[in-house]
Amino acid sequence: MVRQHRPPAERVRDRLRSAAGEEAAHAMPSGYQRLGRVLVLRLPESLRPHYALIGDAWRAELGVSSVLVRTGPIEGESRRPRTELIAGVGTETEVVEHGVRWQFDAAAVMFASGNRVERVRAGRLVRSGEVVADLFAGIGYFTIPAARSGPATRVVAVEKNPVAHAYLVANVALNRVADRVETLEGDNRKVVLSARSFDRVFLGYLPSALPWVGRAAALVRPTGGWIHVHTVEDARTACPTAIAAVEAAVRAAGARPLEPFRAREVKPYGPGRTHVVVDARVAPPAGG
Repeated sequence: MVRQHRPPAERVRDRLRSAAGEEAAHAMPSGYQRLGRVLVLRLPESLRPHYALIGDAWRAELGVSSVLVRTGPIEGESRRPRTELIAGVGTETEVVEHGVRWQFDAAAVMFASGNRVERVRAGRLVRSGEVVADLFAGIGYFTIPAARSGPATRVVAVEKNPVAHAYLVANVALNRVADRVETLEGDNRKVVLSARSFDRVFLGYLPSALPWVGRAAALVRPTGGWIHVHTVEDARTACPTAIAAVEAAVRAAGARPLEPFRAREVKPYGPGRTHVVVDARVAPPAGG
């Protein structure tokens, strides 16, 4: 007889049911995000009296060191997660993706597992020898894959959040691309960047990087360059709506599309909404 393994959430529910009853067990969601040694949950406020029990149960079932609960949305341009530690000690962790090592504090720095494919794609888009700007570098989400594209590649990575910037510097060294990456701490609208000097610019900010399209377009070479604009749109028309919005922002900045823009869906972003990235090859504004 083949023994069937029950999902970890069901086993946690069993523990919760025994201690707190059927109503509490029924209220516990099945989903979770594992970030190395740290687990991140979304739990309803009604389960707060049982947070410690739930956290300890998840630790026992999955062997993680700590458990966090999301307590609200990502905050502002610095993209700080709102979390609460309900079990364990310490929230620093490491995630390995396709040969890239990411070290960060899961309680202080955003890390979206759903962006995994896009992080990989960023590295494949960049050609060795390109000069790249990453205006929302975080802990190196696009910076490190881009820098790994070849030894001649140069990446200028800008990050406003000082905690994320510290991990960016550490991850650049950890992944042995420090010779190809310049890290800058500060607001990307204020740091000094060489205009008309970049082959590619990443704008990885949600819910919308559209306000930064003009800044990015002014950075690409006179012969043109790529900007990769992340935004959130209605799921029913996500890609065409995003393309139209980016093209309007490009033209409003005085820049010029050089070929039809392309868009792809990255992941769901709440009910009826989709995270989209638009790849736009543009010429910079005239003059400048």
